[in-house]
Formats: sequence, structure tokens, C-alpha cells
Amino acid sequence: MPDSEKQKSSLTYSGFSLDMVRRKFGIRISMQPFFSNDIEDVSPTDLLKAILERTMTLALISEKARSEFIIAPVLIALRDILNQSVSIYSGVRFDVSPDEGLQGICDFIISRSPPLPTVQAPAIILVEAKKNDTEGGFGQCASEMVAARRFNQEEGIEGHPVYGCVTTGELWQFLCLDKDSLSIDPDKKYIKELPKILGIFFQMINGGWREALPYISNSR
Repeated sequence: MPDSEKQKSSLTYSGFSLDMVRRKFGIRISMQPFFSNDIEDVSPTDLLKAILERTMTLALISEKARSEFIIAPVLIALRDILNQSVSIYSGVRFDVSPDEGLQGICDFIISRSPPLPTVQAPAIILVEAKKNDTEGGFGQCASEMVAARRFNQEEGIEGHPVYGCVTTGELWQFLCLDKDSLSIDPDKKYIKELPKILGIFFQMINGGWREALPYISNSR
């Protein structure tokens, strides 16, 4: 097998840079907000506040600690706020088009369904930033969002934006893939702005999925 073919077949989400996604899939990239500034805050649950108060110092130890002690509790609380109408997948394989490199393990996927063995469409992508570098995670997140768009289309869901997030646990930055345009919101959110972070996720799900999934509406 030629070296170029070996490289192609071994490419995974984590190997993508943002520029690779732009060139390979014809994606236009811009730094601009994609939600209005009047997104309603969503109050964290008392359980989430208690967990973060107890674990925030532990989360500083390593990337894995941040994933377990900050990111996962936030996503679980989001699921509680949405009355368990979505599922959270952690460390799941998401092989959509392996010959194009759209394959590999995703840090987190928020899926439309109650818990099932496989991811259901539509999907929101969340990437845990490595080395506290959110910008370094944009390529991985964007490639997973391209895969999620194709996955959604194969499941009969067309014309709806695909949302993503890159986070260190402390800092959260949101992305939106609408057709072939990828918008990266330059307004980074910090964990101290937790009601705003939860509000953005709520808007992604309750607003972005409403037409495709009416049962999620008014779930708060």
C-alpha cells in the first residue's frame, strides 16, 4: 500500500487541524457568534453546585480529572434539566467515513435519545481540549461535527445545524456547522458562568433540535 494510502486510512478525528477540515471538506470558517446575546441562563442543580464545590481543586490535577470532575458532572446535570430526554456518550467510537478519516473515539457526544447502545441522531459534539488549549481542539471538534452532519443526514435529519464545544473544563468555547459554514464563537465562557454555559447547551438542544424532535420542546 502506498504511504499516502497508509496515512489516509490511519487518520482519525484527533489528527485533523482546522485547516485540514477546511481544505478536505470545503468548509468556510469564521469567528462570529451564532446565538443572540439574550440566551436565557439556566440555573445549575443543587447537586451540580455541590459536586463542583467539592471537586474543583481535584480537577486541576490532570486532563482526565477535569473530564471526570467538571465536564461529566455538567453534562449529567444538563441531562437532568432536560428530564433525561438526551443521552451522554463518553469515549464512544464514531466511525462515519473511515476512508476520509472520519473515524475514532469521541470524548463526548450528546445524543437525542434515552440511553441506547448506539448513538442516535442528531448529535452534539464535545471535545476535551488537550494541554488546556481550546484552539488546538478546533480541528478535532470540526471533523467530528462534519461526521455528525453526515450521520444525521443518513438518519434522515437534514438542514439542521450541528453544534460543538471545545472545553478545558474551566473554559468552554462553542461552534456551529450550518451547511458548509463553520462559526466559532469568539466569546469564551468560563465555569464561573455556569448558568450561561447550561443556557447555551439548552438552546442548542431545545432550539436547534425542536423541528426535528418536537418531544424535546418545553422539557425544562
